[in-house]
Amino acid sequence: MQNDMCCGGECGENVLPIIGQEIPEIHFEMFHQKAFKKTSFSEFRGKWMVLFFYPADFTFVCPTELEDLAHHYEEFQKMGVEVCGVSTDTVFTHKAWHDHSPAIAKVHYPLIADPTSLITRSFGVYIEEEGLARRGTFIIDPDGILQAYEVHANNIGRSVTELIRKIEAAQFVREHGGEVCPANWKPGAKTLTPGIELVGKI
Repeated sequence: MQNDMCCGGECGENVLPIIGQEIPEIHFEMFHQKAFKKTSFSEFRGKWMVLFFYPADFTFVCPTELEDLAHHYEEFQKMGVEVCGVSTDTVFTHKAWHDHSPAIAKVHYPLIADPTSLITRSFGVYIEEEGLARRGTFIIDPDGILQAYEVHANNIGRSVTELIRKIEAAQFVREHGGEVCPANWKPGAKTLTPGIELVGKI
């Protein structure tokens, strides 16, 4: 399948993805529920998905982020969201990390292995000279369409609270066509309906 998301390039190029386009269909292996599983992105259709790229297992900032996601995983599940951690490690390294790290032992969501860097390159977060991923977070809707992403330098950890807020906003506008969410919007807050009557009045 052609990777339409990669700015017209071939699947595997390290280019930034395009909001509003379908993510590529890539097959991969993951460590989940104490087992190795082979699957693909199409298997996640029908629910929201967060791809949470991080540099490497057995590092420093990474376990704090993955543990934070683990603390909120039940909340993600209630929102109809699957979370997947992604690094260029193998499934064997994922398992070893899970078995030895108190923080990662709390992780019950899938950890995707990308040792060939195909996924990491396809989402534009591969660091060529290091063979690692940047801290990229991608929000994908139930149709496989990319709705939002952010990319951090690897010395800056991310906020799960802000990630949840973004997903809530994306879910709201999907369910309420024509309405948009202003800055810092949270569920229950006022939204906007774009139109000529609002021009110059905000």
